Amino acid sequence: MRIEAVDFFYLAMPEITTDADGSQDALLVRVRAGEHEGWGECEASPLTSIAAFVAPMSHGICRPVGASVLGQRVDGPADIARIAALIEHDSMDLLQAAHTWSGVEMALWDLVGKARGEPVWRLLGYARAFPKTPYASLLFGPTPQDTLARARDAVARGFRAAKFGWADFGAGTLARDVDQLAAAREGLGPEALLLVDVGQIWVEDVERAALRLPALERFGATWLEEPFLASAYEAYGALSPRSAKVRLAGGEGAHNFHMARHLIDYGGIGYVQIDCGRIGGIGPAKRVADYAAPRGVTYVNHTFTSHLALSASLQPYAGLEAHRICEYPAAPRALCVEMTSNHLRPDANGAIMLGEAPGLGVGIDLAAIRRYLVDTEIKVGGQTLYATPAP
Repeated sequence: MRIEAVDFFYLAMPEITTDADGSQDALLVRVRAGEHEGWGECEASPLTSIAAFVAPMSHGICRPVGASVLGQRVDGPADIARIAALIEHDSMDLLQAAHTWSGVEMALWDLVGKARGEPVWRLLGYARAFPKTPYASLLFGPTPQDTLARARDAVARGFRAAKFGWADFGAGTLARDVDQLAAAREGLGPEALLLVDVGQIWVEDVERAALRLPALERFGATWLEEPFLASAYEAYGALSPRSAKVRLAGGEGAHNFHMARHLIDYGGIGYVQIDCGRIGGIGPAKRVADYAAPRGVTYVNHTFTSHLALSASLQPYAGLEAHRICEYPAAPRALCVEMTSNHLRPDANGAIMLGEAPGLGVGIDLAAIRRYLVDTEIKVGGQTLYATPAP
């Protein structure tokens, strides 16, 4: 098969707010080769990512992603890896390339899986897919009372784990943060897993982070996620030995395998969280899972948008039975719910599991795409490099 077309669909809610919520817009990718098509999703700024695919060449190692993709043969996983290597070389000075390629790469796995009649996890070498325990991925409420209500709602919906984050946790007083943790624990009850994400709030200030460790331990938090900048490995390494119970989590900001590996080797994290829409797709995410497992680090997906992204991010560790926790978009905006025609729903045991459907196993609702589509055109020197395609 030869890659004949790569189409980008920029979707957005009618109003975009400053909430730390990446489900307010989306960039879907459709790849066509012969009789087959596949779908992927970039977890990045849509317009910037489209530009990285079509922009004129700046110089020999700052070429558009499209130059390395269109016209290439893609008959199996080896071809996807070959194209990835070409992009790494020819677009090494184009920093958005990894995010743009991530969505295209997902779509290629979906396409190859459909062409072969196999789920992606099997193409990755797994004999079976194991169930995962989804955690509701939520934001702290503006008040502890709001957090309490959100936690109770998550339990009522059947979740056995929940993650609370952002909402300026860590930016104010210790007392305020303790109240938020107490509310989350009270709402979840004593048995559910409590996970905490602070969104890099302390940059690289180890002491401010360490100040919260006693409270995190007191309320039984399983992990503290992203206390520092994604590549602040020294800060991670300094904090990780200071907590006997709460492990550090990070990795969603990794846009290549090496960044994730450094967090494991030098940062001392206990959970590595990878977003297939950022790291370069499913292939490098699987490489991280293979690296983490024998080193006692638990692999977890990072997903806050659609069920297409959820399926893609589960594939790299579907066959790792002991790695059971998975992030689940519990309260996404309408477009990320509606743009797929099917969803990964928790079963009677509260678990989700990838099925046997070919590719990623998630269908796209074209009518929903039309509802949220942002009409876009990119022109350079009078030449149209991109115009919104027909769904």
